[in-house]
Parts: sequence; structure tokens; C-alpha cells
Amino acid sequence: QVQLVESGGGLVQAGGSLRLSCAASGRTSSGYGMGWFRQAAGKEREFVAAISWSGSHTGYADSVQGRFTISRDNAKNTVYLQMDSLKPEDTAVYYCAAGRGLGVATSPFGFADWGQGTQVTVSS
Repeated sequence: QVQLVESGGGLVQAGGSLRLSCAASGRTSSGYGMGWFRQAAGKEREFVAAISWSGSHTGYADSVQGRFTISRDNAKNTVYLQMDSLKPEDTAVYYCAAGRGLGVATSPFGFADWGQGTQVTVSS
């Protein structure tokens, strides 16, 4: 089981940037992919981005492609989500998740452990 703690959320104006961090701890496998999901109030949870264990493969939702960048530092057990050109529709609680394998998954069923979430609010 992986313990995940997100940080870096907050209030930002449209067009601004935020950098989310996800710190992993506890008992882990030798390697696992990581992902970010988000859930707006009253909406379903949706995939945002994912990265393989090695960092050589990434995937993004069409809605954030070109604006968000996922990265990881395995030595620090930390995954990041750099969010640029933020839009009001990006407002949501953002969750990081540890995958069940080494590669990239886009379904929540591909992830075994979840953080508590961090609120991102983008004002217009």
C-alpha cells in the first residue's frame, strides 16, 4: 500500500499557473506508474495525466494536452503536475494515484492507491 499526499493547490486567475506535488511513502512495489485525476463538484472523476515508472512514457487528457506537464523524481518519491494556462473549467479537486503496474494507465481501475486530493480553483 502506498500513502500519497497531494499539495500545491489553491486559487489562481485564468491564465495563471500552479504546480501540484504528490509525495509517496509507505510500503511500495519496486516500481509503479503514477497518475493525476480530477473531480469537479457534482461531476465524475476524470483522467488528467499519467507517467510510467521510468518517466519515458506519459499520457494526457485532450482537455489538458499542451497545458499540463506530468513529471516524477523517483529518488524523492514525488510526482508533479505543472499546470499552465489554467482555465476556469480546470477547477476541481485533483487526486494523485499509484498505478498497478509500471506503465501508463488512464482508467481509475488501473490505480491501486489514492491521495486525499487538493483543491484547485481558477477564477475568470
